[in-house]
Amino acid sequence: MRILIIGDIVGRPGRCLLSMILPQIKEELSADFTIANGENAAGGFGITPKIARKIRSYGIDCITSGNHVWDRKEIIDFLPETDFLLRPANYPPMNPGRGSRIFSLNNERKIGVINLQGRTYMKNIDCPFRVGETIINEMRKETKIIIVDFHAETTAEKKAFAWFIDGKVSLVFGTHTHVQTADESIFPKGTGYITDIGMTGSFDSVIGVKKYSSINFFLKQTPERFDAAKKDRRMNGIFVEIDDVTGKTLKIERIERKVPDEDKNN
Repeated sequence: MRILIIGDIVGRPGRCLLSMILPQIKEELSADFTIANGENAAGGFGITPKIARKIRSYGIDCITSGNHVWDRKEIIDFLPETDFLLRPANYPPMNPGRGSRIFSLNNERKIGVINLQGRTYMKNIDCPFRVGETIINEMRKETKIIIVDFHAETTAEKKAFAWFIDGKVSLVFGTHTHVQTADESIFPKGTGYITDIGMTGSFDSVIGVKKYSSINFFLKQTPERFDAAKKDRRMNGIFVEIDDVTGKTLKIERIERKVPDEDKNN
């Protein structure tokens, strides 16, 4: 199975970039399935039902998220009814939405996707290791192709989780920090790994938002309005090939695409 995974989509600039180049990249890579993290797709914070549907219409099969999925109140009623937008599975179970799903492809192949959130320097929610292991054990009864978006702050927590489940899932990719790391690898038992797949949006920014707002926030230590930046738009992500029978990763590579600033959509 050939899987394309897109880094955190930040605001309108990220969405416009994705809509322009996604069909071409999917065709170029002959991707069977496409995942994108969309928790920052609405103005840089959160996601709305309308935007989730738009991203889906671009050709994304599954949208994962993280701690910012709750930022827009209108998403709360949408989460229980959607089957393509995931929220972290280790939030307390009374929260709306789902944290995992098995998707069926037209050729009868199945792929499981799990969304988890780390706890180091983040909310002290349920243990992602234990929750993740329980979901994985159930999914493996149906498919060996399982992908995990581990949305976390620290490299150590992400990498520890990947070692914890090496051989039980096909891939663990990190999100949240918006900076693509150069540590893509395949663990000894066949699990692919990268600490962070990066972001899709403006790189003339501080992780996607206007840089002067961010500078003022750190200088003044008072609230600032963070708007998505517009220039130097790039798409970060990874491309992965997985063995259909064993579920092991055969290939993992980083990808980046850029559109010129003079483009009309800028």
